[in-house]
Amino acid sequence: MIRVAAIALLCVALAGCGFHPLYGDSHLSPRMATIYVEPVAEATGYELRNSLIDLLGSNGVTAGKAYRLTLTVANSSQGVALQKDATITRYNNTLTVSYVLADNKGKELTHGSLTGLSSYNVATAPYATQSARRDADMRALQDIAQRLSLDLAVYLNRHK
Repeated sequence: MIRVAAIALLCVALAGCGFHPLYGDSHLSPRMATIYVEPVAEATGYELRNSLIDLLGSNGVTAGKAYRLTLTVANSSQGVALQKDATITRYNNTLTVSYVLADNKGKELTHGSLTGLSSYNVATAPYATQSARRDADMRALQDIAQRLSLDLAVYLNRHK
């Protein structure tokens, strides 16, 4: 009984402190949808753009957008596990995404950089290795897209 009362008291105290959860903030969704994500030339950039369009609730069309998001994707690969004959059996890929959010007039509002790490093993079949790399990169891209949408949500929430 004391626990229930303590929890109720804590809820009342938090309600008065000005705490606003970022997720579930209904006024933010329409603003997120007004971000146009510029096309990116690389294949990984294409996948990242599509993920962001979905996460932002945008439609991928420039008309009616208040903001423009420009992305730059860099990918590097490093062998991390070697056999005795110097054959690489595991790779780490580092995906770095730099972004710039600007208004329709081209004024930069915020920018940043996010990094994702993906790892995969080299298989004896070349197609299996290629598939493993693509899957690892997709997981890293999904992570970056989610973190980037969160960064944008925080920015838009602070600058209402």
